[in-house]
Amino acid sequence: MKRWLLLLLIAWVPLCAAAEQEPLEEGMVNPGYVQKPSWFKESFLDLREDVADAARANKGLLLYFYQDGCPYCERLINVNFAQQQISDKTRSKFDVIAINMWGDREVTDLTGKQVIEKEFARGMKVQFTPTLLFLDGKGKVTLRINGYYPPHKFSAAIDYASGAGMPGETFSSYLTRLNPPPATGELHIEPDFMQPPYKLAVKGAKKPLLVLFEQKECPACDEMHNNAFRRPETRTLLSRFDVAVVDIWSNDRLQTNTGEQMTAKEWAREMNIQYVPSLVFFNTMGKEVFRTEAYLRPFHLQSALDYVSSGAYRNEKEFQRYVQSRADAMRAKGIEVDLWK
Repeated sequence: MKRWLLLLLIAWVPLCAAAEQEPLEEGMVNPGYVQKPSWFKESFLDLREDVADAARANKGLLLYFYQDGCPYCERLINVNFAQQQISDKTRSKFDVIAINMWGDREVTDLTGKQVIEKEFARGMKVQFTPTLLFLDGKGKVTLRINGYYPPHKFSAAIDYASGAGMPGETFSSYLTRLNPPPATGELHIEPDFMQPPYKLAVKGAKKPLLVLFEQKECPACDEMHNNAFRRPETRTLLSRFDVAVVDIWSNDRLQTNTGEQMTAKEWAREMNIQYVPSLVFFNTMGKEVFRTEAYLRPFHLQSALDYVSSGAYRNEKEFQRYVQSRADAMRAKGIEVDLWK
């Protein structure tokens, strides 16, 4: 029996290594397994111990929720962490632990409760991958990133999460103070969108409401309007919504979805807007039902619009499952799905 087990082990180990180290096919759009950087922490997933270990090294803890087949995770690993400045900065300030959004490894959370990875991810309300939680030496979340940030914003997030911001300063304010890259300097209030001053407290509206939280100096906003929003598929999906563009720094007054009167800047802060553009979706009764808070390529942007306008969010609580199902259905009809075009 021992000899048989030894032979089985010898045969099995190379297969596992090959599966993990096999290079991605050139041009592959939706890769599967992505090799994590070797400097990520190998953890027993007792987060109490991990926070304590990091604190002893004068670091924070970064929880990285991922899933295989996630192009944004692949981009975080292979683009962001491939930059020496970003990887060195991250390693010096945080221990990084990868947690599979759909995994079955046991996790001991900060309260001592034991759950498996997918239950822990669900409990932390992980809807996007990557989702990153930056924890300080006491286990307090200093910053949460829901989705992918391009390198310059991710680098700023590392600094902010490790205490670079001024007391009480929000991440969006910190980014603005860092002198973001040049943009058009325009707010994209398109002719077929709602026009200010906004009155957003409409109960029983004919369409759900989509609020685009943006700012004038925002390259990602420019890209969204000038690229993704110009596509016929996106325009069709947008027509299912009443759309309002809100400048997160504006002192213009508006009526919020709850009927309160305040400035756009005050509402953005109350809504905890951390990134521009952020898309916040409300149902026809004025209740928030979904939001996106990070860089999205057109396919995922269109999927978010479809997720809400179709009502799929009511039955499918996991946005990532919906995205995968939608992509599979499109491919079954012979429609090419390229997540990065």
